[in-house]
Amino acid sequence: MNIFAFLPSPSRGSIDLGFLDLRAYGMMIALGVVAAVWVAQKRWVAKGGHEDDITAIASWAVPAGLIGARVYHVATDWKRYQGSWGDAVKIWEGGLGIPGGLAAGIIVGVLVARKRGISPSGILDAVIPSLPIAQAIGRLGNWFNQELFGGPTDLPWGLKIDEAHRPTEFMDVATFHPTFLYEGLWNLALAWFLMRVDARRVLKPGHLLGLWIFGYGLGRLWVEALRIDHASLIAGVRVNIWLSMIALAAGALITLKGRQKLGSDK
Repeated sequence: MNIFAFLPSPSRGSIDLGFLDLRAYGMMIALGVVAAVWVAQKRWVAKGGHEDDITAIASWAVPAGLIGARVYHVATDWKRYQGSWGDAVKIWEGGLGIPGGLAAGIIVGVLVARKRGISPSGILDAVIPSLPIAQAIGRLGNWFNQELFGGPTDLPWGLKIDEAHRPTEFMDVATFHPTFLYEGLWNLALAWFLMRVDARRVLKPGHLLGLWIFGYGLGRLWVEALRIDHASLIAGVRVNIWLSMIALAAGALITLKGRQKLGSDK
């Protein structure tokens, strides 16, 4: 096989600094948070707000999001932790359920905004486009861990997975769909689209949330369908596929309710 006929995977899931072993998974999450906060600050200031508002909200919403993401992951994959519940807190080994993290982070963020006397709809419109950017960067952690990839593929961008990380039924297959890359690119495109829609004032304040939920649900639906990692099932269908379909319906409803005439400030 030509050396350029596949994407390589990192040989390690951490970066050794000699005195400190940094887990790449955690680093990617941290970088995603930093990028999201920076983008949200710029957008909020452009809307007439203050950077400190975003900092204050993030100081509560980010920890809540991490807790929510871990709780969601453990709740939807609880069989993995039977007999070893202590592993449920080992967040550095991977295992964050994005839907749970986003829900918890947004709820706490809105509560903090209200406490500071900030309009929840205004702050949501500023923050929402930054969230898929954080997701895109955070997904790189799955690349370092060689996890959550898709089915076998011989496409030029197939991701090479070491034998130690392959499912037993695919030990004779070397390359798989890089779902971390698919979802990352989808989220970056979604962030750009959300910013464009917000700039054109197509939706009423606060309803950009619905468009993001719809866009995330749509992207996660087809990406999740490609994945071959173990997952909890309901009626033979992966839990996250069911949740993606729920997100599509909820997001579409919120978005349609928020439509307004192009350029309207109402």
